[in-house]
Amino acid sequence: MATTLRPEELIDNSVVDMEGRKIGKVGTVYLSDESRQPEWVTVKTGLFGQKESFVPLQGAYLESDGIHVQTSKEKVSEAPRIDTDTDLSGEESAELYTHYNLPAPRGAMPEERSRTDTETRSEQGTTGAAGARGRTDERTGPRSEGEAMVRSEEHLRAGTEETESGRVRLRKYVVTEEEQMNVPVSHEEVRIEREPISESDRSAPHDIGEEEQEVILHREQARVTKENVPVEKVRLGKEKVTEEETVAGEVRKEKFDIEEEEGGRRGRRGRNT
Repeated sequence: MATTLRPEELIDNSVVDMEGRKIGKVGTVYLSDESRQPEWVTVKTGLFGQKESFVPLQGAYLESDGIHVQTSKEKVSEAPRIDTDTDLSGEESAELYTHYNLPAPRGAMPEERSRTDTETRSEQGTTGAAGARGRTDERTGPRSEGEAMVRSEEHLRAGTEETESGRVRLRKYVVTEEEQMNVPVSHEEVRIEREPISESDRSAPHDIGEEEQEVILHREQARVTKENVPVEKVRLGKEKVTEEETVAGEVRKEKFDIEEEEGGRRGRRGRNT
């Protein structure tokens, strides 16, 4: 679903890889010398977006969540490191096409590919607004009388992104402990019971001789058994704790110098910030 992309549509947009993962934000747009259409974008990555990597726009399309490109986040992170503050040379362009396994156009031969005017490269500050570098105006010559000049500056924009900070596992394990308890037990003991002689015993004949009597005694023994009893239920939960973290970064600002020519002499009249 490749469509023609305009540089102003790409500025301040997120770049999404072919698996739907966010790679970063557009830093710079490079136009093709032949078609004058966007050919590459640099993606700002790392803390405060201090790193930039080149991403090809072949087959890219724009949706509400950003620019979808036909490469992976890992491929972008492994791309050759090229200075984004200078023109993209033919050798650098060819190196990028080789890295992304793309057919290189004729303009990507190892010779200088320079940006000839402000349309060659659209710059973006941290505020997300596009602007040309100061040397561009020097190439175009003096502006006509009464024409306004726009002064731009970068502002820091801070946000948050959720990353994995660690993992916690709840594990159940078994320990063996010794437990003691008192169990009441009973046993039988023999005792001699004496009874008085009754009249019938006196009148009955009794022979003197040996005789024996046997009684079976019993006793209780302690016996231990085990049973599993649920005693507690636990689970892992999460809560969000909000803290303040200080971030910092360098920003650039444009300033005005006023030069005045009088009597064949040129002098600096003052500075307006």
